[in-house]
Amino acid sequence: MKKLILINILFWALCIIIPLQVKADTKTETTVGHVVSETIKGTDIDISYIMEKELEAIAHKFMIESITVLQAYLPVILEGIASDMRLKADEKYKCELLENGGMNDGCN
Repeated sequence: MKKLILINILFWALCIIIPLQVKADTKTETTVGHVVSETIKGTDIDISYIMEKELEAIAHKFMIESITVLQAYLPVILEGIASDMRLKADEKYKCELLENGGMNDGCN
């Protein structure tokens, strides 16, 4: 009975400790660890394919971050565009009003 309890405790301890040792914090650490372990084993791996996939993942992450930044600044950008359009419309309207009066104050 003591052996069964000891084996059970040992089994549960290993089930808890081993996953903590294997877990990597980031995808990059996992990929680098895989490449290093496969190189040590002498396995022929396609490093260019791995690099291509990593670059795609980084580009995707950059695109998501860019969209988030654009979303945050979009109201300011649109307000600036609207302001420029209002200024141009006002200038055009002013020139049309002054066209008949003979006062071409900066209008072409």
